[in-house]
Amino acid sequence: MKPQFQYSLVYGLLNLATTERLSVGVIYVNNDEIKFKYSRKKMDALKLIMNGSEHSFLSRIIKNLDNSCKKESPSYINYLARYSNNLIQFSPLTTIDLEPTPKNYKWLFETYVYKKPDK
Repeated sequence: MKPQFQYSLVYGLLNLATTERLSVGVIYVNNDEIKFKYSRKKMDALKLIMNGSEHSFLSRIIKNLDNSCKKESPSYINYLARYSNNLIQFSPLTTIDLEPTPKNYKWLFETYVYKKPDK
């Protein structure tokens, strides 16, 4: 059986009224293994847009997520997508027809979150 590769995008909400948001990270799910990666550059950009306390709170959430994802189940990611607060938002888990390889993790991150500019 082919491994099931799923992902959820993580967004920082810029304006609750207009639902403006900026993708800051991605959660990868490979069967029961969960990985999380976020962009420090995008978090720094949010610092320029959000007020200090909002950015500080969002940063703590991201760091906690980085630590807790390894201990959770895929159903927890869907829970986060349904019940996230007004500073962070999670997309529902999406299944893609790709092998869960480091190359595909990188492609997904660069496509939806952040790609370093070419020099």
